[in-house]
Amino acid sequence: MAVKKTLHKLSSSKVQIFKIKNRRGYAAVCMNNLTEGNTPVQAFERMVKAVKRAGYLLDGKLPKPKA
Repeated sequence: MAVKKTLHKLSSSKVQIFKIKNRRGYAAVCMNNLTEGNTPVQAFERMVKAVKRAGYLLDGKLPKPKA
């Protein structure tokens, strides 16, 4: 039988989203994870998947991207 892991809740304020210079798109950084996407929403959605693999659950609020 598979053992269920409990996911620890994590605030989306821990995620930093910023525009990548000299490239098209945005990046998100959280807990030593880096994800990229064409939009801030896509970068955040990819970060949700990345931290879920580490056992954390992000709430669904998108933080403001830095300029």
